[in-house]
Amino acid sequence: MSAQTVPVTAPAAPSRQARRARLAVAALFLTNGALFANVVPRYPQIKAELGVTNAVLGTALAAMPLGALLAGLLAAAAIRRFGSARVAGFGIVALAAATLLIPVAPNWIAFAAVLGAVGALDAIVDVAQNAHGLRVQRLYRRSIVNSFHGLWSIGAVLGGLMGSVAAGLDTPLAVHLAVSAVLFGLIAVLAYRFLLPGPEEAERSVGRDAGRGAERDGDGDGPVDRPAGAEIPAARPTAARLAVRLLAVLGLLAACGALVEDAGASWGALYLSGNLHTGAAVAGLAFVALQVAMTAGRLTGDRIVDRFGQRTVVRAGGLLAAVGMGLALAVPSVPTTLAGFALAGLGVATLVPAAMHTADELPGLSPGTGLTVVSWLLRGGFLLSPPLVGFVADLTSLRVGLLSVVVAGVLTVVCGRVLVNPATRG
Repeated sequence: MSAQTVPVTAPAAPSRQARRARLAVAALFLTNGALFANVVPRYPQIKAELGVTNAVLGTALAAMPLGALLAGLLAAAAIRRFGSARVAGFGIVALAAATLLIPVAPNWIAFAAVLGAVGALDAIVDVAQNAHGLRVQRLYRRSIVNSFHGLWSIGAVLGGLMGSVAAGLDTPLAVHLAVSAVLFGLIAVLAYRFLLPGPEEAERSVGRDAGRGAERDGDGDGPVDRPAGAEIPAARPTAARLAVRLLAVLGLLAACGALVEDAGASWGALYLSGNLHTGAAVAGLAFVALQVAMTAGRLTGDRIVDRFGQRTVVRAGGLLAAVGMGLALAVPSVPTTLAGFALAGLGVATLVPAAMHTADELPGLSPGTGLTVVSWLLRGGFLLSPPLVGFVADLTSLRVGLLSVVVAGVLTVVCGRVLVNPATRG
């Protein structure tokens, strides 16, 4: 055999257990996306029934990300104590039960307290379902986690449609949310039966044993890429400091994804209607363009990541988001703006899953710790992004404020070098 010939062994087909676990995790992601999305279209009714102003309603709604931040760091301990399968499956059941308290909240303070509990549960479930999804991905020995996030987006759309139909039919809120809670709670319980058993680290050791002597990077021509710097031998204190620095960068990357996503949700319609003077129907298309492109990117992202490696894909996506949104702001019109939001959504489609995957692969951390920290910083990005963009917009203009999307894209290109390129061809 010549020195240039490299034997390539195709990854073994996933077992039946792995395939069933993948379907179960997919069901959890879709269910998690659909549950609270059922509530969002009912906000006008909730506001009217509580008799509150927009400012008071906004204060109550802020309790959800606040609850997520306060409880999010508990996810790693919960996973270590109960396992990601139990936390994800029964956590969704608890989340479904919590939504049943929304119709009976007697005032805005009680409503805020319920949303705080919903946010706390959602933060813990989010980490657990991602942790279990990454367990399944190790058995597949190729990227599948992006499709899970794509299904979460589909679930959010499904839940929003359910809520809109219920509102249109004037269905009582309590009846509507009871149907939603029972339906998605049962799906979660059924999915739990097919999740992976055993300790959280079981698949990690299997992956190491299977890949010894045959690991290849995303290009198929060298060793498997690790998080930048992680392959350097170091004393334990140095390794700990390195892990902290890497988690900070990964958290920043996740926050960049949150900023881009929030730009479409919070500011897209305002920019189109205020700066470009469109009607309400057209203004809403900014959010639609970003979400549709992001969902498409996540559903197709695994194959692209397997081909080029997630480091390359994420950095190229950051460049796409920065250039696309930059051109849209430089040449303001309805078509360029919609294209800019779509390119931004497509560009960051695989960013959050990649940051979570790399955090979960950092050596020396307890199961779930890296995922918990990155998820917590991601939610911090969602909390801080609206006031940050709003502050800049008040000082200058919303057009300048939306340059934050360009900045987020550039930071993704710069910081994306720390991402791991998984071994998918060895």
